Amino acid sequence: MPTIKDVAKYANVSVATVSRVLNKKGYVSKEAEENVLKAIADLNYKPNSVARSLYHKTSKMIGLLIPDISNPFFPELARAVEDVALTYGYTVVICNTDEDIRKEAQYLEALQQKYIDGLILTTNQLSADNYENLGIPLVALDRQFSNRVPTVSSKNYEGARQATEYLIENGSEFIAHIRGPYHVKPADDRYQGFKDVVEEQGIAHIVVDCDFTMASAMEVTEGLFEKYSTIDAVFASSDIIAAGVLKVAKNINKRIPEDLQIIGFDGIPLGEMLTPALTTVAQPIYKMGALSARLLIKQIEKEPLDLINYEVKTTIQYRETTRSDT
Repeated sequence: MPTIKDVAKYANVSVATVSRVLNKKGYVSKEAEENVLKAIADLNYKPNSVARSLYHKTSKMIGLLIPDISNPFFPELARAVEDVALTYGYTVVICNTDEDIRKEAQYLEALQQKYIDGLILTTNQLSADNYENLGIPLVALDRQFSNRVPTVSSKNYEGARQATEYLIENGSEFIAHIRGPYHVKPADDRYQGFKDVVEEQGIAHIVVDCDFTMASAMEVTEGLFEKYSTIDAVFASSDIIAAGVLKVAKNINKRIPEDLQIIGFDGIPLGEMLTPALTTVAQPIYKMGALSARLLIKQIEKEPLDLINYEVKTTIQYRETTRSDT
């Protein structure tokens, strides 16, 4: 195992010079720096995870920023990203931001220090400039923050329209839409799809927002039913929100789907495990994660992209929280 002294001897410089190159601190002549980086690569010296990357300008690592690891939607995305990355020889560093802007900024700084080759973002608390100024390939997954960054998402607007139309076709006359946080594009698009349908068809409706958590969904749902006892359907902006609605509905003895129809959005495995099983607008979650990884690796390896924006189709999975067609 070569040591820092071996590197210094090979490069014909002092140990202090090698240290300055590794830590990027202090003055080092261009010639000395090149000699040190070549010595590091030739000797396969690894003082840390980035030693060889200093010379080859690649770490074979990519970052994945996700907003909430406890939401089953994101681990499935992460699994797909990791599966594809490994087949191309890349390691994935997963960072859970909790939708906290300070935490996200800290992760970005740490990832930069690891010399990651690229970054997949499923959360964007910072401005587009913060990400683009990193100077590395980027992919936005399930979020969109810049027309210049390749994006992978589902057809959220169309999926929401289909869900709302299905509830109406099955007899719903007063529909609540529990949307996700404002300015989160998937939630905004799902809201718009819902809104357009109920306004086109003149259906009574109410819209409230909440976080993509079951606790928030339960709190919001309790308030909804206290004020609007005649609500006969809920279109939830995620399956986690729908699970919260289902729990509250059962607590207040609403029969599902006879008294209340519920439809979610995402298609996570949890939906099928609920009782009754959840009808949902299913996204091809694994496909989205795999596609984002391939897009990122293509950029890293300087290959041309066929498209910059991908929107994948959704499908309704018909289960027990909605009635059959009338």
